[in-house]
Amino acid sequence: MANSIRCDLAVEAREMVTEIQGEDYVIPGVSVDTESVHSYIHITRVHVESEEGQKQLGKAPGHYITIEMPARFYGQQKIYEEMCKVCARELTELTKSHLKTENDSVLVIGLGNWNITADALGPRVIHSLMITRHLKEYMPEEIDEGIRPVSGISPGVLGLTGIETGEIVRGLVEKLKPNLVIAIDALCSRKVERVNTTIQFSDTGITPGAGVGNKRQAIDESTLGVPVIAIGVPTVVDAATIAGDSIDWVLKRLGEQMQSQRPLYQFLKDLEGEDKYELIRESIAPAFGNFIVAPKEVDSIIEDISRVIANGINISLHRGITLSDIDRYV
Repeated sequence: MANSIRCDLAVEAREMVTEIQGEDYVIPGVSVDTESVHSYIHITRVHVESEEGQKQLGKAPGHYITIEMPARFYGQQKIYEEMCKVCARELTELTKSHLKTENDSVLVIGLGNWNITADALGPRVIHSLMITRHLKEYMPEEIDEGIRPVSGISPGVLGLTGIETGEIVRGLVEKLKPNLVIAIDALCSRKVERVNTTIQFSDTGITPGAGVGNKRQAIDESTLGVPVIAIGVPTVVDAATIAGDSIDWVLKRLGEQMQSQRPLYQFLKDLEGEDKYELIRESIAPAFGNFIVAPKEVDSIIEDISRVIANGINISLHRGITLSDIDRYV
Protein backbone atom coordinates (compact mmCIF):
# COMPACT_ATOMS: atom_id res chain seq x y z
CA MET A 1 0.00 0.00 0.00
CA ALA A 2 1.41 3.36 -0.99
CA ASN A 3 2.44 5.88 1.60
CA SER A 4 3.71 9.43 1.56
CA ILE A 5 6.80 9.30 3.73
CA ARG A 6 9.64 11.38 2.38
CA CYS A 7 13.07 12.63 3.41
CA ASP A 8 13.59 16.38 3.29
CA LEU A 9 15.57 17.69 6.27
CA ALA A 10 17.67 20.61 5.04
CA VAL A 11 19.80 20.40 8.17
CA GLU A 12 20.72 16.83 7.20
CA ALA A 13 21.60 17.95 3.67
CA ARG A 14 23.87 20.61 5.15
CA GLU A 15 25.55 18.05 7.41
CA MET A 16 26.26 15.80 4.43
CA VAL A 17 28.07 18.70 2.72
CA THR A 18 30.10 19.63 5.80
CA GLU A 19 31.06 15.97 6.37
CA ILE A 20 32.81 16.11 3.01
CA GLN A 21 34.12 19.69 3.06
CA GLY A 22 34.81 20.01 6.79
CA GLU A 23 32.93 21.62 9.67
CA ASP A 24 34.33 25.09 8.93
CA TYR A 25 33.16 25.05 5.32
CA VAL A 26 30.79 27.92 4.52
CA ILE A 27 28.30 26.80 1.89
CA PRO A 28 27.93 29.51 -0.78
CA GLY A 29 24.43 30.93 -1.03
CA VAL A 30 23.33 29.41 2.28
CA SER A 31 22.93 31.21 5.62
CA VAL A 32 22.43 29.41 8.92
CA ASP A 33 21.50 30.57 12.40
CA THR A 34 20.77 28.62 15.56
CA GLU A 35 18.89 29.24 18.80
CA SER A 36 18.28 27.33 22.03
CA VAL A 37 15.15 27.63 24.15
CA HIS A 38 15.42 26.61 27.83
CA SER A 39 18.46 24.45 26.94
CA TYR A 40 16.28 21.53 25.76
CA ILE A 41 14.82 22.86 22.48
CA HIS A 42 17.24 23.74 19.68
CA ILE A 43 16.32 25.56 16.47
CA THR A 44 18.34 25.60 13.24
CA ARG A 45 17.24 27.95 10.46
CA VAL A 46 18.73 27.30 7.03
CA HIS A 47 18.07 29.88 4.30
CA VAL A 48 18.93 28.80 0.76
CA GLU A 49 19.47 32.16 -0.92
CA SER A 50 20.73 31.40 -4.42
CA GLU A 51 21.11 28.85 -7.19
CA GLU A 52 24.59 28.03 -5.87
CA GLY A 53 23.11 27.19 -2.49
CA GLN A 54 20.43 25.11 -4.20
CA LYS A 55 23.11 23.18 -6.11
CA GLN A 56 25.13 22.53 -2.94
CA LEU A 57 22.23 21.33 -0.76
CA GLY A 58 19.84 20.01 -3.38
CA LYS A 59 17.11 22.19 -1.85
CA ALA A 60 15.02 24.86 -3.57
CA PRO A 61 15.65 28.47 -2.48
CA GLY A 62 13.66 29.24 0.65
CA HIS A 63 13.59 28.92 4.43
CA TYR A 64 14.06 25.59 6.24
CA ILE A 65 13.58 25.48 10.01
CA THR A 66 14.38 22.42 12.12
CA ILE A 67 13.26 22.28 15.76
CA GLU A 68 15.07 19.65 17.81
CA MET A 69 13.24 18.46 20.92
CA PRO A 70 14.16 16.03 23.71
CA ALA A 71 13.99 12.41 22.58
CA ARG A 72 11.58 11.45 25.36
CA PHE A 73 9.57 14.55 26.22
CA TYR A 74 6.29 12.68 25.96
CA GLY A 75 4.12 13.17 29.04
CA GLN A 76 6.19 16.13 30.27
CA GLN A 77 3.68 18.99 30.28
CA LYS A 78 6.22 21.81 30.55
CA ILE A 79 8.19 20.68 27.49
CA TYR A 80 4.97 19.94 25.59
CA GLU A 81 3.66 23.47 26.15
CA GLU A 82 7.00 25.05 25.24
CA MET A 83 7.16 23.01 22.02
CA CYS A 84 3.67 24.22 21.05
CA LYS A 85 4.74 27.84 21.61
CA VAL A 86 8.00 27.44 19.66
CA CYS A 87 6.19 25.81 16.73
CA ALA A 88 3.63 28.63 16.76
CA ARG A 89 6.34 31.29 16.76
CA GLU A 90 8.30 29.78 13.86
CA LEU A 91 5.13 29.21 11.82
CA THR A 92 4.03 32.80 12.42
CA GLU A 93 7.32 34.05 10.97
CA LEU A 94 6.83 31.94 7.83
CA THR A 95 3.19 32.94 7.29
CA LYS A 96 3.12 36.62 8.22
CA SER A 97 3.88 37.82 4.69
CA HIS A 98 0.99 35.75 3.29
CA LEU A 99 -1.72 36.42 5.89
CA LYS A 100 -2.44 40.14 6.04
CA THR A 101 -5.87 40.18 7.72
CA GLU A 102 -7.89 37.92 10.02
CA ASN A 103 -10.19 37.07 7.12
CA ASP A 104 -7.38 35.54 5.06
CA SER A 105 -8.14 31.83 4.93
CA VAL A 106 -5.89 28.78 5.35
CA LEU A 107 -6.32 25.25 4.00
CA VAL A 108 -4.46 22.59 6.02
CA ILE A 109 -3.67 19.29 4.30
CA GLY A 110 -2.87 16.21 6.40
CA LEU A 111 -0.87 14.03 4.02
CA GLY A 112 -0.28 10.35 4.65
CA ASN A 113 -1.89 6.95 5.05
CA TRP A 114 -4.08 6.84 8.16
CA ASN A 115 -3.87 3.02 8.16
CA ILE A 116 -0.10 3.08 8.83
CA THR A 117 0.72 4.66 12.19
CA ALA A 118 4.15 5.99 11.22
CA ASP A 119 2.61 7.65 8.16
CA ALA A 120 -0.50 8.97 9.94
CA LEU A 121 1.04 12.20 11.26
CA GLY A 122 -0.86 14.43 8.82
CA PRO A 123 -4.32 12.92 9.45
CA ARG A 124 -3.71 13.00 13.24
CA VAL A 125 -2.85 16.72 13.06
CA ILE A 126 -6.10 17.45 11.21
CA HIS A 127 -7.99 15.60 13.98
CA SER A 128 -6.62 18.06 16.59
CA LEU A 129 -6.97 21.20 14.48
CA MET A 130 -9.31 24.12 15.10
CA ILE A 131 -11.55 23.97 12.01
CA THR A 132 -13.32 27.32 11.81
CA ARG A 133 -14.22 28.14 8.19
CA HIS A 134 -17.83 26.98 8.62
CA LEU A 135 -18.16 28.87 11.91
CA LYS A 136 -16.97 32.11 10.33
CA GLU A 137 -19.47 31.64 7.52
CA TYR A 138 -22.57 30.40 9.37
CA MET A 139 -22.12 31.36 13.05
CA PRO A 140 -19.88 34.45 13.14
CA GLU A 141 -21.57 35.77 16.28
CA GLU A 142 -20.63 32.61 18.22
CA ILE A 143 -16.85 32.84 17.81
CA ASP A 144 -14.25 35.14 19.31
CA GLU A 145 -12.61 38.04 17.56
CA GLY A 146 -9.32 37.03 15.98
CA ILE A 147 -10.46 33.59 14.81
CA ARG A 148 -9.32 32.98 11.24
CA PRO A 149 -11.21 30.81 8.68
CA VAL A 150 -9.33 27.48 8.64
CA SER A 151 -10.36 24.34 6.78
CA GLY A 152 -8.63 20.98 6.83
CA ILE A 153 -8.68 17.63 5.09
CA SER A 154 -6.85 14.29 5.06
CA PRO A 155 -7.01 13.27 1.39
CA GLY A 156 -5.43 9.83 1.88
CA VAL A 157 -2.93 8.36 -0.58
CA LEU A 158 -3.13 7.10 -4.14
CA GLY A 159 -3.27 3.46 -3.05
CA LEU A 160 -6.39 4.16 -0.97
CA THR A 161 -8.30 6.58 -3.19
CA GLY A 162 -7.07 5.99 -6.73
CA ILE A 163 -6.63 9.75 -6.99
CA GLU A 164 -3.36 11.66 -6.94
CA THR A 165 -3.17 13.72 -3.74
CA GLY A 166 -2.00 16.67 -5.82
CA GLU A 167 -5.18 16.49 -7.90
CA ILE A 168 -7.38 16.53 -4.79
CA VAL A 169 -5.52 19.48 -3.29
CA ARG A 170 -5.61 21.43 -6.56
CA GLY A 171 -9.37 20.95 -6.81
CA LEU A 172 -9.87 22.17 -3.25
CA VAL A 173 -7.67 25.21 -3.80
CA GLU A 174 -9.58 26.13 -6.96
CA LYS A 175 -12.89 25.87 -5.09
CA LEU A 176 -11.97 27.40 -1.72
CA LYS A 177 -9.35 29.90 -2.93
CA PRO A 178 -7.34 29.99 0.33
CA ASN A 179 -4.62 32.55 0.88
CA LEU A 180 -2.24 29.87 2.15
CA VAL A 181 -1.90 26.07 2.19
CA ILE A 182 -0.17 24.23 5.04
CA ALA A 183 0.78 20.61 4.28
CA ILE A 184 1.83 18.16 7.01
CA ASP A 185 3.64 14.91 6.20
CA ALA A 186 5.89 12.24 7.73
CA LEU A 187 9.57 12.10 6.78
CA CYS A 188 12.17 9.37 6.39
CA SER A 189 15.27 10.39 8.34
CA ARG A 190 18.89 9.91 7.32
CA LYS A 191 20.00 10.00 10.97
CA VAL A 192 18.72 7.48 13.52
CA GLU A 193 18.89 10.00 16.36
CA ARG A 194 16.54 12.39 14.55
CA VAL A 195 13.62 9.95 14.35
CA ASN A 196 10.69 11.57 16.20
CA THR A 197 12.97 14.23 17.72
CA THR A 198 12.73 16.98 15.10
CA ILE A 199 10.00 19.04 13.46
CA GLN A 200 10.74 20.76 10.15
CA PHE A 201 9.07 23.80 8.60
CA SER A 202 9.75 25.07 5.08
CA ASP A 203 8.14 27.52 2.68
CA THR A 204 9.06 25.61 -0.50
CA GLY A 205 6.21 23.09 -0.64
CA ILE A 206 6.30 19.32 -0.47
CA THR A 207 6.62 16.24 -2.70
CA PRO A 208 4.85 13.25 -1.11
CA GLY A 209 6.63 9.90 -1.33
CA ALA A 210 10.01 11.26 -2.45
CA GLY A 211 11.90 9.79 0.51
CA VAL A 212 10.96 6.17 -0.28
CA GLY A 213 11.19 6.26 -4.07
CA ASN A 214 7.44 6.78 -4.49
CA LYS A 215 7.53 10.37 -5.71
CA ARG A 216 4.09 11.89 -6.37
CA GLN A 217 2.92 15.23 -7.72
CA ALA A 218 4.47 18.22 -5.97
CA ILE A 219 2.31 20.38 -3.74
CA ASP A 220 3.83 23.83 -3.96
CA GLU A 221 3.14 27.35 -5.17
CA SER A 222 3.96 26.52 -8.79
CA THR A 223 1.32 23.76 -8.92
CA LEU A 224 -1.37 25.34 -6.74
CA GLY A 225 -0.99 29.07 -7.41
CA VAL A 226 -0.89 29.88 -3.67
CA PRO A 227 1.97 29.79 -1.13
CA VAL A 228 2.57 26.43 0.59
CA ILE A 229 4.13 25.89 4.01
CA ALA A 230 5.33 22.32 4.64
CA ILE A 231 5.61 20.75 8.09
CA GLY A 232 7.21 17.36 8.62
CA VAL A 233 8.55 14.99 11.26
CA PRO A 234 10.98 12.11 10.55
CA THR A 235 8.98 9.19 11.94
CA VAL A 236 10.91 6.32 10.32
CA VAL A 237 14.38 5.40 9.13
CA ASP A 238 15.47 2.94 6.46
CA ALA A 239 17.64 -0.13 7.07
CA ALA A 240 20.65 1.29 5.20
CA THR A 241 20.71 4.32 7.47
CA ILE A 242 20.57 2.14 10.59
CA ALA A 243 23.43 0.02 9.26
CA GLY A 244 25.47 3.09 8.32
CA ASP A 245 25.02 4.71 11.73
CA SER A 246 25.89 1.39 13.38
CA ILE A 247 29.15 1.26 11.41
CA ASP A 248 29.97 4.79 12.59
CA TRP A 249 29.42 3.77 16.21
CA VAL A 250 31.59 0.66 15.73
CA LEU A 251 34.36 2.73 14.12
CA LYS A 252 34.27 5.13 17.04
CA ARG A 253 34.61 2.22 19.45
CA LEU A 254 37.48 0.70 17.44
CA GLY A 255 39.24 4.02 17.43
CA GLU A 256 38.90 4.24 21.20
CA GLN A 257 40.44 0.78 21.50
CA MET A 258 43.50 1.74 19.38
CA GLN A 259 42.64 -0.54 16.47
CA SER A 260 42.45 2.24 13.93
CA GLN A 261 45.34 0.88 11.83
CA ARG A 262 43.41 -2.16 10.65
CA PRO A 263 42.70 -2.03 6.87
CA LEU A 264 38.93 -2.57 7.22
CA TYR A 265 38.71 0.23 9.77
CA GLN A 266 40.56 2.63 7.48
CA PHE A 267 38.48 1.66 4.45
CA LEU A 268 35.18 2.26 6.23
CA LYS A 269 36.42 5.45 7.87
CA ASP A 270 37.42 6.89 4.50
CA LEU A 271 33.99 6.34 2.99
CA GLU A 272 32.08 9.62 2.70
CA GLY A 273 28.50 9.85 3.95
CA GLU A 274 26.57 9.39 0.71
CA ASP A 275 29.01 6.82 -0.71
CA LYS A 276 28.75 4.77 2.46
CA TYR A 277 24.95 4.93 2.41
CA GLU A 278 24.75 3.80 -1.23
CA LEU A 279 27.24 0.96 -0.65
CA ILE A 280 25.21 -0.36 2.27
CA ARG A 281 21.88 0.09 0.50
CA GLU A 282 23.06 -1.76 -2.60
CA SER A 283 24.55 -4.54 -0.44
CA ILE A 284 21.46 -5.30 1.64
CA ALA A 285 18.73 -4.61 -0.93
CA PRO A 286 18.98 -7.95 -2.83
CA ALA A 287 18.64 -9.97 0.39
CA PHE A 288 16.30 -7.84 2.49
CA GLY A 289 14.72 -5.22 0.23
CA ASN A 290 14.28 -1.66 1.47
CA PHE A 291 13.15 -1.99 5.09
CA ILE A 292 11.52 1.08 6.67
CA VAL A 293 11.70 0.95 10.46
CA ALA A 294 9.70 2.79 13.14
CA PRO A 295 10.21 2.77 16.94
CA LYS A 296 8.02 0.31 18.86
CA GLU A 297 6.29 3.14 20.78
CA VAL A 298 5.32 4.89 17.53
CA ASP A 299 1.59 5.03 18.43
CA SER A 300 2.01 7.25 21.49
CA ILE A 301 4.78 9.29 19.85
CA ILE A 302 2.68 10.17 16.79
CA GLU A 303 -0.22 11.11 19.04
CA ASP A 304 1.91 13.51 21.11
CA ILE A 305 3.79 15.10 18.21
CA SER A 306 0.61 15.56 16.17
CA ARG A 307 -0.91 17.49 19.08
CA VAL A 308 2.20 19.69 19.32
CA ILE A 309 2.01 20.55 15.61
CA ALA A 310 -1.77 21.05 15.65
CA ASN A 311 -1.61 23.39 18.62
CA GLY A 312 1.33 25.25 17.10
CA ILE A 313 -0.83 25.85 14.03
CA ASN A 314 -3.86 26.78 16.15
CA ILE A 315 -1.94 29.35 18.22
CA SER A 316 -0.20 30.78 15.17
CA LEU A 317 -3.26 31.25 12.96
CA HIS A 318 -5.73 32.62 15.51
CA ARG A 319 -4.95 35.88 17.32
CA GLY A 320 -5.14 35.69 21.09
CA ILE A 321 -5.67 31.93 21.24
CA THR A 322 -3.79 30.02 23.95
CA LEU A 323 -3.53 26.34 24.80
CA SER A 324 -6.27 26.72 27.42
CA ASP A 325 -8.68 28.12 24.79
CA ILE A 326 -8.22 25.36 22.21
CA ASP A 327 -10.45 22.78 23.89
CA ARG A 328 -13.43 25.05 23.26
CA TYR A 329 -13.05 24.56 19.52
CA VAL A 330 -11.57 21.05 19.11
